[in-house]
Amino acid sequence: MNNQDIVNQIRQKIDIVDLISEYIPLVQKGKNYFGVCPFHNDTNPSMSVSREKQIYKCFSCGASGNVFNFIMDYDHIDFKEAIKVLGEKAGIEVSGITVAPKTTKFDKYYDMYEIANKYYQNNINTKEGQKAKEYLEKRHIDENLIKEFGIGLSLDNMNALTTILSSKDYSIKELDNLGLASNNHDAYINRIMFPLHDISGRVVGFSGRIYDNSNLNKYLNTKETIIFKKGECLYNYHIARDHARKLKYVIIVEGFMDAIRLSQIGYKNVIALMGTAMTSEQMHLVKKLSTNVYLSLDGDNPGQNATLNIGEELTKLGLNVKVIGMPTEKAEHDPDEFIIKYGKESFDNLVESALNYSDFKINFLKKGVNFNSDLELSNYINSVIKEVSNIKDEIRREIILKKLAIETNLSYNTLEKRLNEYLEFQKVVAKEETPKVEVQDKKTTKITKYEKAAYALIYGMVNDPWVIRKFEKEDVRLLTKELRYLASEICYYYRKYGTINMADFYTYLTDKEELLVVYNFITNLDYEEEVSVKAIEDYITVINEYNMRQEIKRLSDLVKKENDPIEKAKIAEKIRLLRIGE
Repeated sequence: MNNQDIVNQIRQKIDIVDLISEYIPLVQKGKNYFGVCPFHNDTNPSMSVSREKQIYKCFSCGASGNVFNFIMDYDHIDFKEAIKVLGEKAGIEVSGITVAPKTTKFDKYYDMYEIANKYYQNNINTKEGQKAKEYLEKRHIDENLIKEFGIGLSLDNMNALTTILSSKDYSIKELDNLGLASNNHDAYINRIMFPLHDISGRVVGFSGRIYDNSNLNKYLNTKETIIFKKGECLYNYHIARDHARKLKYVIIVEGFMDAIRLSQIGYKNVIALMGTAMTSEQMHLVKKLSTNVYLSLDGDNPGQNATLNIGEELTKLGLNVKVIGMPTEKAEHDPDEFIIKYGKESFDNLVESALNYSDFKINFLKKGVNFNSDLELSNYINSVIKEVSNIKDEIRREIILKKLAIETNLSYNTLEKRLNEYLEFQKVVAKEETPKVEVQDKKTTKITKYEKAAYALIYGMVNDPWVIRKFEKEDVRLLTKELRYLASEICYYYRKYGTINMADFYTYLTDKEELLVVYNFITNLDYEEEVSVKAIEDYITVINEYNMRQEIKRLSDLVKKENDPIEKAKIAEKIRLLRIGE
């Protein structure tokens, strides 16, 4: 059995509706299923998934493909990795499959970081790394964690890494642009090195920490480069991804020491911000992991404010947010310190007792309120009721209002009346507000009737083998080189495998990017459900007429340039015969 047969077998064993349902909610409408496309910022269900054809397509951004394309784009992995992931799901052995590596213009830069990462990792296991290991041991980072998170060491040598990389024909300018060098010297000197990965798991940066009581900044992070965008990365994302999906929730912490500590006690579904801010890109990455999010940021004021702001934005994205609170009476403000002092079981209890974000926000609103001040108390009550109006569960609403009535010495009826006013106001706003339509940066190209005929013919060839046989018998010549190549590949695939369908042909084109772009464009157009013989014959007639006109135009231009009367006459005769259809 060859590669294509195995890949097709995997594709046929995994139903695309079942697969995509694991990542985004789908609702059936007629024959197809619809959901919010995860490949662009959207809130409307613009992605259609066909169980019959085993493909998906987004009517807004144009994303389309089969199960392999979805996994590759969703998880930012290559075809080989997608085969492995889906092969495991299908229970099919894939170790023997060979896939040509996909190259990009950034491969050189990833290679530079891979060399640097191995160099730093090697350093920490030498005699020169002993002090760094002793420091890490004091921080309760053992050999297993050092290995698991690829922790390394930059030496007290200003030219160590630059010398190694320069010997491999990387220029100092390239090293400087990529953040590995500064002023012709190593960017990192005498620091414990924590590799930073992109969402695909490639090393794209470092965070270097001092460990020898130096007066330098505690952390030195890689600058923004062509492959490292801080706002598009989350620490440990590539590891947490599969664990978060299996467990149905993800934990967000502030720093990578928190992520490392949680991983040590069994929480592999944890990602870190490396700060207190979160970009919209990072929030959408979180949404891809799970709709259930636990925030475990620091217990100090900046951490609590970040919890409030991030929780608010994640809630707007439709995520279910809970807050793991650090006990205020404890001196330890972050998960790392808390776990070191109180252990796994104590942290497990914090996770079990995590607050719904709305409850956390209400508690937060209460902080610092002077209950003896009519104005402050009134503002606090209105803020709580406004938050309650966003809660859909009527039982929870009633519970919160009853607590608020006792707390503020107001009647429940007064608070309920105020809540109803908020709810009525929200209805009016929702009715009057014009929905925002997100305009995608997508060029609209007018399609001629000749192009439409060619696209419809190719679409028919992929869906009905008899169209392929008709195409070959009629010896149809398509309009452009790309269309001719695509049609040729369709015919070759059918001759080789004796069958063809849209989903398997997507896989076949995976390493043929130019043709895949054309194929995506064609499959995203609207066609009749069933292709009739007459329709195919009409398409071929339109294409032949176009070719004839193009040939007449070419010959007409040629006859103008020809000086020989005999040759002129021959060309004119050819034009005459074309016009009468001979």
